Amino acid sequence: MTATAAPTGTGTTAVRLPGAWGLGLQRGALEIKQFFRQREQVVFTFAFPVVFLFLFASIFSDDVKGAGITASQLYVPAMTAAGIMSTSFQSLGISIAIERDEKVLRRLRGTPMPPAAYFLGKIWLVLCTGVLETAVLLLVGITFYGVDLPADPARWFDLAWIFVLGLTACALLGIAVSSVPGSGRSATSVVVLPFLVLQFISGVYIAIGTIPGWMLDIGALFPLKWMCQGLRGVFLPDSARILEQAGSWEFGKVALVLGAWCVGGLVLCLLTFRWKNRREG
Repeated sequence: MTATAAPTGTGTTAVRLPGAWGLGLQRGALEIKQFFRQREQVVFTFAFPVVFLFLFASIFSDDVKGAGITASQLYVPAMTAAGIMSTSFQSLGISIAIERDEKVLRRLRGTPMPPAAYFLGKIWLVLCTGVLETAVLLLVGITFYGVDLPADPARWFDLAWIFVLGLTACALLGIAVSSVPGSGRSATSVVVLPFLVLQFISGVYIAIGTIPGWMLDIGALFPLKWMCQGLRGVFLPDSARILEQAGSWEFGKVALVLGAWCVGGLVLCLLTFRWKNRREG
């Protein structure tokens, strides 16, 4: 990191530090480099949803009556949505809680680095891992389960905004939930449990038509259900719309809910984020 010296009217030299955006890019490069150096974490992050996709798609591979698809194809977009949430919500919720517990955040807060640069670095990390996770899952779905890439440019646009809004909403929720664990050791339990429950009531592992209505209503309050529904609309034929609760892809509602969670997640971050543990004041 270099600083630019500029002369002042008094003959002294003022140091112009890089802005938050430039520091955020550098911080993001560092976060990505550190992530890929941890081989076990890399393997777990990318292999976990692929293994689950393989298991569920292999066990439930029959044709879905009246939908014109197989159960295997139904799992691909749902697992892709779960993969996006895993690389954002789960990853940030756990990693930030651990960094807070190890006093990494406290040390960073004591440097001249703008707080925004830290969060930009995390966003670059989840953007990189989210794109790679999505690409891997779609490659598996296309290669082994007969999922087709969209032929309509409008569907590619739908994929882009669902990915961006979903990743942003889940990343902000991950940052907010990182303040809940009392310590870094408890972070995994605190973050993984609600994420696992959401996967079951949002149509990731179980078809929407077999989930009790009250569970669907709870799942509909959170982004994952709408990410699953939106991605099904992108990658599945229109005949599969009959499987949805409303009999439609509801792209407008998907955008509205994910957009609302982006705003709500930002508010939660501003209200709850802490640089120190509760016991440190």
